[in-house]
Amino acid sequence: MVKTCLIVSPYFPPSTLAGVHRARHLAKHLPAAGWTPIILCVDERYHEQRLDPGLASLVPPSVEVVKVPALSARSCRTIGIGEISLRAWGPLRRAAMHLLETRSIGAVLITGSPFYPMLLSSEIKRRFSVPVILDFQDPWVSNWGADQPRWSKAGVAYRLAKILEPQSLRASDFVTSVSETQNAEMIARYPWLNAKKMAAIPIGGDPADYDALRFHSVSDDSPVKWEPAQRTLAFVGTFMPRSAPVVEQVLKAFVMARSQYPAVMANVRLLFVGTSNQPNHTTTFRVLPLARAIGVDSGVEEIPQRVPFLDAISVLARSEGILLIGSNEPHYTASKIYPGLMSGRPFLSVFHRASSAHTVLAQVGGGIAMAFDRQDELRALPAKIAEALVKLVINPENLGRADPSAYEGFTAQAVAKRYAEIFDGITSSGSVENAATTSMLNPS
Repeated sequence: MVKTCLIVSPYFPPSTLAGVHRARHLAKHLPAAGWTPIILCVDERYHEQRLDPGLASLVPPSVEVVKVPALSARSCRTIGIGEISLRAWGPLRRAAMHLLETRSIGAVLITGSPFYPMLLSSEIKRRFSVPVILDFQDPWVSNWGADQPRWSKAGVAYRLAKILEPQSLRASDFVTSVSETQNAEMIARYPWLNAKKMAAIPIGGDPADYDALRFHSVSDDSPVKWEPAQRTLAFVGTFMPRSAPVVEQVLKAFVMARSQYPAVMANVRLLFVGTSNQPNHTTTFRVLPLARAIGVDSGVEEIPQRVPFLDAISVLARSEGILLIGSNEPHYTASKIYPGLMSGRPFLSVFHRASSAHTVLAQVGGGIAMAFDRQDELRALPAKIAEALVKLVINPENLGRADPSAYEGFTAQAVAKRYAEIFDGITSSGSVENAATTSMLNPS
């Protein structure tokens, strides 16, 4: 019997934004786990960001993708709305309801951010009694949002999230996020949540993505340049606001390493790619100001714009070593660690000790994993980080390679299998209609 699930993900390849990868991985690997996905997204013609055809080529042509229109960003910004799921709210809702009316759909997964489509869960349950799974790739109600000025755009969005998030959760049958810490924070906010109906599932990575590099040529206009005599230690991904204290210590360590081993480190650059997380942001520098303040900008290169996906993993594959840098937040998981590990390159990582990312990195081999609990511990790390940077440059082969069995459970295929198990569980647990009203309530 064919089982079909609807995945609502406003962004989907050829969008190059980070949020596409959950739906991309599931679209490719769910069929092998017994579920056929239908992807509901916003047509790329209405995206503001530069598109990534190379990423779209990684989606099997057999995947059914339903695309809907959206209001233009320019016209909506005159009333203060730019977020794509709000611009496409009507078409997304109508398409979702039409698919549920006309197709035999066993489960609905809504992944965010953006989070507003999660509000569809209550109507889906009321009209169709189909199980709904909500997937939080980031916190909707975030500590960062709580710190923003009350009447700023971010502050208003935070207060709106505090109203809308519990409404969405109450109508869901299961909740996933990328970390146990994120789930624990939701349970702390809403004690009525049933922890047995929640799971922490990182985005993971697909080792097969690297196979595509054999047929991929980086374009001549790529902002990433390579010099034969230059040795590169690369960070690829978003620079989160609370990553600054960690990056500062890495930069201070780079100063130490260049001072102590001038000949070895003379041609070494720290390359930061995609730090703004936006394909169109070419001047939003976040690392270079820190490097200038520390006096090490001559050895640091930052490319703020999010580069095409295959170009990004090509940077990882070509570098002498990779930098996996977290933040001072315990919940921060950095899904980019998995493509990094799958690149086969040695790594240096610095994460909060409570981060699930550090737990994986400390066990996987193939690099040097460092951690801290308190700010004073973080500030004491530069000397050790300097030693690690030198090791990455001098003897990277001595660090070996990450053990694939250590991250086997975080491959895209394994993640899809886990979601298939969740779908199977909530669709075979008796009366879906009865489960719909009680499944997220704490039985205690």
